[in-house]
Amino acid sequence: MRGVEFSWLLPAVVFAEPGTPARRSTRDWVVDSLCFVIGFGFTVWATADLLGPNPTLVQEWHPSPDWVIVTDGVVSGIAGIALWWRRRFLTPLAILTLVLSAFSVAGALTMFIVLLTVAVHRRFAVLAGYAGLAVLTNMIFAGARPDKESSFWESVFWGVAIVLIIALWGMVVRARRELLLSWRDRAARAESEQQLRVEQARTLERTRIAREMHDVLAHRISLLSLHAGALEFRPDAPPEEIAGAAAVVRASAHQALQDLRAVIGVLRAGQSEAEPGPERPQPTLSALPALVEEARAAGDRVSFDVTVDPGAVPAGVGRAAYRMVQEGLTNARKHATGAVVRMTVAGRPGEGLTLEIVNPLPVSAPARPIPGAGTGLVGLNERASLAGGRLTYGPRDGAFHLEAWLPWEAAPAAAREPDVAGEEPLAGEGTPGPLVAAVEAP
Repeated sequence: MRGVEFSWLLPAVVFAEPGTPARRSTRDWVVDSLCFVIGFGFTVWATADLLGPNPTLVQEWHPSPDWVIVTDGVVSGIAGIALWWRRRFLTPLAILTLVLSAFSVAGALTMFIVLLTVAVHRRFAVLAGYAGLAVLTNMIFAGARPDKESSFWESVFWGVAIVLIIALWGMVVRARRELLLSWRDRAARAESEQQLRVEQARTLERTRIAREMHDVLAHRISLLSLHAGALEFRPDAPPEEIAGAAAVVRASAHQALQDLRAVIGVLRAGQSEAEPGPERPQPTLSALPALVEEARAAGDRVSFDVTVDPGAVPAGVGRAAYRMVQEGLTNARKHATGAVVRMTVAGRPGEGLTLEIVNPLPVSAPARPIPGAGTGLVGLNERASLAGGRLTYGPRDGAFHLEAWLPWEAAPAAAREPDVAGEEPLAGEGTPGPLVAAVEAP
């Protein structure tokens, strides 16, 4: 609410936190000042007029003794001053003005202001009871101070009409405020639910990343165990075989540490009995051509430019890049149907892998938009952060840009991981080395 234009025209209760006292807004200061000036000012003017030599109010009511006029002026003046704190002390002020309404002339406008305040700040049952008592005191006033030109029932009728008009006016104001408060609560709940969805998407993405890394880590740790066991069992093996097995152990340990670095801090939820077994290995950069062909077969217009060797990209980096491209194509399909999507992938070891997906901004909303949760980019940002990279996205120059950078460290040839698309395994990884073969031979 505080960011709304012309918020100073709204009462403080609209943007105050529930259960906390609201400080007066600019509008409240103006309204309170006007109520004070009108109520107290009319009391002073009416009292001075009735005590003057040629009172104008006596033309409507019969004259009263001076002590009655002074008492009316003093008590009505106190009520007029109390209008400044009418929100804080509404109940005692309402009782005081209700008593005054039975005989007071100088406090007439103060009583109307208090009645309007009760209608705005109290529920309907309280307002109905208060308005009923105001009608009774109006009848007492019509009998105690009769009008010169109207009968008793005419005076009562006009008094009841004024009470009903003010009460209905206050009810309209209260209903409008309650509508604004309901809108504010709805907006707050929507924002809270969106934050909850973002947190859930982040948690699910972390869990999925951890599950994707399961097979890779299990593979490398099994290699470490196999070759370490071979070294322990054959300490008298030729130096060349020992050196080869040690190189495989070192390379596997190096890659395992890199994979672990990508999932540090990720909480992996345990699979229940109803969940399927371990997930199959996830696609990497070598699967991009198949992904692009699938998108083209679905009707997408994709311009694909890859200047790197997919087999040379580490599997962890390739998996992250594949998911980013997949999400970029999905977003383009959702929000820019039929537009040409330009996709480039470039990089080299030591400098990192960069990818960019650009599609023109839509000129109108799709006739049948594809539903979605709106949390895909949140998951990609989390994935990029866990991989040690960065992700930027947003509209620029009439197009939507999705740009990512992922670290691509130079690694020994023996440390390269076999690709899920069918790359030949490294010596010592897919097949056991001579030292391990000698250990496993009967």
